[in-house]
This record gives sequence, C-alpha cells and structure tokens, in this order.
Amino acid sequence: MSITAINVRNQFRGTVKEIIEGPVVSEVDVLTAGGLIVTSVITTRSIKDLDLAVGREVVALVKSTEVSIATL
Repeated sequence: MSITAINVRNQFRGTVKEIIEGPVVSEVDVLTAGGLIVTSVITTRSIKDLDLAVGREVVALVKSTEVSIATL
C-alpha cells in the first residue's frame, strides 16, 4: 500500500528523533519539518517491521487521538 492510498488528512513528514522501546509497546518521537514533536505509541513488533531507527524519515499520520507511522 502506498502512502497516497491512506485516507488520513493530517500527515506530518519528519524524522525519528527518539525511540523508547518496551517489551510490547514503544514510543516513537517524530520531529516534524515545522519543529514540532509528534509522539506515537505503537507495538514494538511494528518498530521492527518498519525498520524504524533514529534519523529515519517517516510520515506521522494523525487520526483523532491516534498517531500512526509510515515509512517513505
């Protein structure tokens, strides 16, 4: 699935600033181009599946109170 196929209006491009990894869920801080930090809580398995690492470019997808992460 491409990023254009996702129907979410609030998308923020940015760079992974920090990952706080837990046994089941982890926090991912994304520094956006506007200088804001968006934090997502996702499964630790997703961190590995998306190959997330500090410095990686991502898109934070915001829907209601949920923030999802997609790689570029």
